[in-house]
Amino acid sequence: MKLIQRVGYYLGGFAIGLIFLAFFLSGKRASCSYGPNARVLKNINTKPLKYSIEAQTFIDNKAIDTSIVNTVLRKGNVNFSLSNTTLDSCKIYVIEDKIEKNKFLLTVENCDSLATLKHIRIK
Repeated sequence: MKLIQRVGYYLGGFAIGLIFLAFFLSGKRASCSYGPNARVLKNINTKPLKYSIEAQTFIDNKAIDTSIVNTVLRKGNVNFSLSNTTLDSCKIYVIEDKIEKNKFLLTVENCDSLATLKHIRIK
C-alpha cells in the first residue's frame, strides 16, 4: 500500500470519527474545566446560591441587578491571593470581573452543599 493511500484511509477514518463524536456528543453538557479557576466557578455554580444579609442589603441599596452577580459568578476570575482556601469546612473565594466600567469583587463562601454570597464590592 502506498503512502498516499494510507494518508487517505487515515483522513477518511478521522473524518468519520469526528462526525460520530459530533452526532453523539451534541446534546451533552460536556466541558473540560481543568484549570483551578474554572473548577472553582463550576463548583460554585452547581450549588444553590444564598445571599447574606449584607449582600442583599448592598443589592437593594445600590440597585444592582442579580444578573450582574450571576455573570460575575459564571465568567469572573478567582483571585486566589485574596481567597482563603485552607479552611476545612467552607472555603472562601474572592471572584472579580469588570462589567460596564465597574470592577465587581464578590466574596463567596463555598460549602459542601451551599454557596453563600457574603460581600459585594465595587471598585
